[in-house]
Amino acid sequence: MPRPHLPPFTGTVVGASLMTTLGTLPVFLLSSQSVFVREELGFDEVRFGIAVSVFFGSAALAALLGGGLTDRMGRRRSTILAGAIAAVGGLGVALLAHSWVVLLGLLVLLGMANAACQVTANLTMARVIPAHRRGLGFGIKQSAIPISIMLAGLAVPTLGAFGWWRWTFAATGVGGLLVLLSGLRLPRTVEGPVAAGAERDRPPMRALVITLLAITLASAAANSLGSFLASWGFHVGLTPSEAGVLMAVGSGANLVLRVLLGHRADGRHGRNLPGVALQMVIGGLALGVLAIESPATVVLAGFVAFALGWSWPGLLLYAVVRVGRDAPGAASGMVQGGAFIGGATGPALFGAVVGWVGYQAAWGIAGVLFVAAGALILAARKVFLADLVNRPPVRQISYGGGRGRPAHVTAPHTLVPTPAEAVPDAPPDAPRPDPDGTAGAATRPRGD
Repeated sequence: MPRPHLPPFTGTVVGASLMTTLGTLPVFLLSSQSVFVREELGFDEVRFGIAVSVFFGSAALAALLGGGLTDRMGRRRSTILAGAIAAVGGLGVALLAHSWVVLLGLLVLLGMANAACQVTANLTMARVIPAHRRGLGFGIKQSAIPISIMLAGLAVPTLGAFGWWRWTFAATGVGGLLVLLSGLRLPRTVEGPVAAGAERDRPPMRALVITLLAITLASAAANSLGSFLASWGFHVGLTPSEAGVLMAVGSGANLVLRVLLGHRADGRHGRNLPGVALQMVIGGLALGVLAIESPATVVLAGFVAFALGWSWPGLLLYAVVRVGRDAPGAASGMVQGGAFIGGATGPALFGAVVGWVGYQAAWGIAGVLFVAAGALILAARKVFLADLVNRPPVRQISYGGGRGRPAHVTAPHTLVPTPAEAVPDAPPDAPRPDPDGTAGAATRPRGD
């Protein structure tokens, strides 16, 4: 009897989602079981906060420095390395973490594993998923993070309550071993630049740096929402159960919208970054309204902030990888690095502002960060578009929007004008620049 197997698209997306879950799960396990961990190892809340920041700091540094390395290593070796680091970190916490210092060192490893898993998953999506389904793939993949939070929450009444918190980290270690084994089963193929001259087809660093700043601000605001919404709800008159239901419903809507937005992105040629910016601005306005001390207002604004204001990560990753040329690891590494930096610093700074001037001012500041992030995304898009015109990529791509036909198509690459690289994600009747390169003006962005 033949062994059942998943279709290629489903298998790739499921694998990338599981890697994303594996990378992010340890910090949520630590947070949800912090009472048990701190009691056994004997450290206070201050050292717990340092431990969480170390995890995210390590992940940010690894993502920023290792994204390009992932592109050069290729999918197989990156998967093996990510699995190995996750296995050592997870099993290390389960077997060796008998003091705060040792736990801290192992969290450095787990932060590196998080970055390796996320960037490798992004690389896999960009290299394996067909272009016309990639938006949906990234939307599903980024939905794995809310699932990680749910799994970590379930660990408390099932294992943590019995003093078995180490077993939850052992499970992540076993997951790392499974990822390592799956990497060993991948074919040995030569990966990297798609054609001669692609060494010069590097992603535009100026645009990526602006995007890094944008997602740092947006991630700081979004993670502050996730960390303090329940406390603020209780403060304005919601019961703990009502605040929990609000977060659960908002997270569920967030998950659905991430998938839906990715699916819709596959039906058009670009114009994804304006959508990301709009979601960030909506999130900022919702946080501003959230500062009003009214239970009904908090429920409505909190739901909008969760559902719309935080549903952009998959769409942003898809957009950046799409215009980031043939370097999905380096491009997505900048995005992930910004997300990790914002995740590490945002809640801590938000808490400090709450202690200093109160919740309402803190929500207002977080809203401003969201709006500023949206403005930076639009600024980054201008740089991305200018770069596509001034430095045509090896693979022609369509951009500027449009469902039936793209608004623009990049000019042919001067070093590799081969038919095999003609607009892989545009329909056959899409408008194309003239072969002699005189259509550069026609492809210049016009108010995109």
